[in-house]
Amino acid sequence: MRTNQKSPPPTTFEGGVAEHQTALEELTRAVSTCLLWENTFYEKGNDIAKRIEELCRKVRLQDVAMLAIHARENLKLRHVPLFLLRQLLKYQPNAIFPPYFVADTIKKVIQRPDEIAELLSIYWKTNDKKALPAQLKKGLAAAFTKFNEYQLAKWNKQDRDVKLRDALFLCHAKPVTMGQAYLWKSLVDGTLATPDTWEVALSAGADKKETWERLISENRIGAMAILMNLRNMIQAGVDRKWIAQAITKTPRSKALPFRYITAFKYAPGYAQEISDAMEASVAKLNKLVGNTLIVIDVSGSMDATISQKSQLTRMETAAALAVLFRYVTPQCSVWTFSQSLVEVPNYKGLPLVRGIVESQQHGGTYLAKALMALQRREPKINRIIVITDEQAHDGIIPCWAEHGYIVNVAPYKPGLDTHNGWTRISGWSERLVDWISYEETGKTLAEEEDESAS
Repeated sequence: MRTNQKSPPPTTFEGGVAEHQTALEELTRAVSTCLLWENTFYEKGNDIAKRIEELCRKVRLQDVAMLAIHARENLKLRHVPLFLLRQLLKYQPNAIFPPYFVADTIKKVIQRPDEIAELLSIYWKTNDKKALPAQLKKGLAAAFTKFNEYQLAKWNKQDRDVKLRDALFLCHAKPVTMGQAYLWKSLVDGTLATPDTWEVALSAGADKKETWERLISENRIGAMAILMNLRNMIQAGVDRKWIAQAITKTPRSKALPFRYITAFKYAPGYAQEISDAMEASVAKLNKLVGNTLIVIDVSGSMDATISQKSQLTRMETAAALAVLFRYVTPQCSVWTFSQSLVEVPNYKGLPLVRGIVESQQHGGTYLAKALMALQRREPKINRIIVITDEQAHDGIIPCWAEHGYIVNVAPYKPGLDTHNGWTRISGWSERLVDWISYEETGKTLAEEEDESAS
């Protein structure tokens, strides 16, 4: 058989023309949309994790380190950054790094005390050797210095195989001050002050209604805890005014837009308050100038949930991003594509999410056909933002706008061919708008806000 023949071009899972990506591009794509070891519509979680591991061998380990920091700090992911740290430790002996490079990366990535123990767990479950490498010890020791008594006590979980006390002994952390030495001794002795959190208060048998209302009135509940516990508050009989008050404070946090959609699923009776808070969380952002088309994939594969434990679908995640883009691009129209192209009423907040999800039947993924129709309708446009899992039947056409973005919300290996004027961005962080602003103007929206405030 003749072997000297041109290889066929790659395709998406649905047969559309895809593109060959560099190992770093493919790794960034997989990491940015990955909830580690979770099965997806087209790929199993273990296969995705294995692919990430293989890709880490093909790129510079400095790039792996930067991607781990980006995934934790900007994309707010927790497990996949730790998995990337594991790959750094695996291949670090064969690479040349500046002194303490890996240890410094570990310190930057770990942002909660329980991530210290989680990294150790990942290391041991993927390595037969029980001895810890020096860079891991140094990184964990440095991470311990970041946390105060409240943080250590809150995340000092006793129902885990690896405990913070064990990690402290293993990494031989040296306290910087006498106060830190006393704090770590308290951790070892089990005498840390019990944190006044909703978990502790409720597990201690306190009246649930009174406890929730007290913690709300004292501003002792973080935004994430509020959004995740609305159903528990309702079941405990918390007065409506207290729940509404708690919801109104969530925009001050870093809660991502899709968190509000999840909250609505559990507390539909507070739809207006949740929608108002969702709008307030993005309304303060500065705006991108120019006319924009926001185009959302509502095909069948987008109905898949982002994880086995979540009720949130990739379509709803895409819709949450549409809410975000709707605010930063006020001169816009919103469209969905599947079998057809449908314009969505230009609502804001949760009504826009509902309009997107209910706009048409969730069937095939005909992106090229949708874009051709939009090109005929809007031949002159400043910006197109397509939010999709990229598994189109018919591929994609060249971008005719000044700026074209493919926002990818799935970790699948094949991706659309973006050579013809498109820029791919992976993930569902609110930082996407900063990235687009910097791409177009050289400034992030945050920088613009700082300048306007000065």
